[in-house]
Amino acid sequence: MRVWSVLKKLSLKEFFQLAGLMLQNPLYILPTLKATKLTLEICNASYADTHHLHGKANAFRHALWNVLICQKTFKITKNDEKSIIWAQKVTDLHEELAPNEPLEKAMDLHNNQIGRFYFASIKGSSEEEIILFLKEKAQKGKKIIEIKDILDHQSNLVYLSEE
Repeated sequence: MRVWSVLKKLSLKEFFQLAGLMLQNPLYILPTLKATKLTLEICNASYADTHHLHGKANAFRHALWNVLICQKTFKITKNDEKSIIWAQKVTDLHEELAPNEPLEKAMDLHNNQIGRFYFASIKGSSEEEIILFLKEKAQKGKKIIEIKDILDHQSNLVYLSEE
């Protein structure tokens, strides 16, 4: 993970938004960074670069990232809701700062939400079990063409294109 290269790309306003979020809960910074790094390692090993596209691998990555942030911060919070709220704040801010088209952003936000939803049912699972569970969910994901299509798939991961 190249934290410094990411930070250098942020505008001053974006940097302060990120810093402000991290200062709210400094104990969550390290678990969040570990979850992010682990997510990228797993996705790179499983999907190479295709998880950066807009297919099922991308849906998997977003769900996994949210599950892992929740799981790792849960060790500190001991509270599902606090961990879920933190994961949402981090991943929503990422989507706000990331340059994406509206449909791509909506897809990412949806898949982040689905990952947080899954967290409650798989939080005690091993890393391997979580990966298998989410890969299965990604394979059963639904292709969307318009933002409104997401409304038809409230409990499914969604994607835009075949990899």
